[in-house]
Amino acid sequence: MYRIIEEQRETLKSLCARFVVRRLEIFGSATTDRFDPTTSDLDFLVEFEPVPPAEMADRYFGLLESLEDLLARPIDLVMIPAIKNPYFLQGIERSRTLLYAA
Repeated sequence: MYRIIEEQRETLKSLCARFVVRRLEIFGSATTDRFDPTTSDLDFLVEFEPVPPAEMADRYFGLLESLEDLLARPIDLVMIPAIKNPYFLQGIERSRTLLYAA
């Protein structure tokens, strides 16, 4: 796994608590030897604890911005319940790695 993820594990846990995350997982190249620290983005799956719809955007974008600031690279943040494409989900399954679970 990409080194900075391991180095920032405690800060990631704090962010998850702050934004009321139920699960945070990483997938894609950061979980393999294909990760290029100069060009690769980081791909995360997130599932939030249930919140009123009016709060969801603040939590999603707050977490997204915080991850980009912390890890200093572009972030793709995918909400697990939003995945409808079975082929995309199947591709994710091969590399998804749990980082946080409440």
